[in-house]
Amino acid sequence: MNAESLKEAIRRELPALLREDADLRGFIQDLMRGQFADRLETQDRFEKLLGELRRDREANERKWEAQEQKWEEQQTVLRDHMAEQSRLWKESSAEQERRWYQNKRQFDAVHEAIMAQAKKHDRSIGALGSRWGTQSEATFRNALAGILEQSFGVTVMRVDEYDDAGTVFGRPDQVELDIIIKNGLLLICELKSSIDKAGMYIFERKARYYEQRHGQKANRLIVISPMIDPRAQQVADQLGIETFSDSLDVATL
Repeated sequence: MNAESLKEAIRRELPALLREDADLRGFIQDLMRGQFADRLETQDRFEKLLGELRRDREANERKWEAQEQKWEEQQTVLRDHMAEQSRLWKESSAEQERRWYQNKRQFDAVHEAIMAQAKKHDRSIGALGSRWGTQSEATFRNALAGILEQSFGVTVMRVDEYDDAGTVFGRPDQVELDIIIKNGLLLICELKSSIDKAGMYIFERKARYYEQRHGQKANRLIVISPMIDPRAQQVADQLGIETFSDSLDVATL
C-alpha cells in the first residue's frame, strides 16, 4: 500500500475509529496538542480577549466621560464669560446713557441760563431804547410780567382805575398798577424800563390809593426795573419797597 492509499484509508476510517475508540482519541489529542489549543485553553484565551476588550471599552468610556466633563466645564466657563461680558456691556450702556442724560440736563440748564441772561440783557437794552422812544413801555412791561408768570405760576393783573379825587397826581387821572394775588397775599408791582426818584414816590402813592380804595393792605410792594436811579433806590429803601433789576432776580413771591 502506497502513501496515497494509506492517507485515503485514514481519511475514510479515522472518524469512525475516533468515535468508537477512546484511547485513539486521546492519542490523537495528545499528538495534536502542540499544534492546536484545546477547548479550555481556547476558552481561556477568549475570556482574556473579552476581558481586554471590556477593559478597553471601560477605559474609553472613562475617557469620554472625562472629555465630556471637560467640555461641560469649558461650556460653563464660556457661558459665565459671556454672561459677565453681557452684564458689563449693559452696565456700560446704562452708565453711558446716564451720563448722556446728565450731560443733556446740564447742557439744557446752561442753555436756559444763557438764554435767560440774554433775554435779561435784551430787556436792559430795551429799557435804554425805551428812554429814547425806540420801544414801547407796554412791550417792556409785558416781558417782565411774562417772566413772573412763568417763574411762579401766577397771573400779573393790570389794574386801570380812575382817581377822581386826585389822590395820586394831585388832580383826577387814570391810575395803572400791576397786582398779584397769591394764597390770599396781595403784591403790588411796578414793572418799568426805568424809574427815577419821582417815579418811586408816585408808585408808593398809587399803592396806598389802591389799598384805601379796596380796603386791603398790600403784603409787599415790588419795583422791577433794570434802570433804577440811585436816588430812587434811596426812596425805595425808606418806604420799604423791594427793588429788582429783572424778573429773574425775584427769588420768591
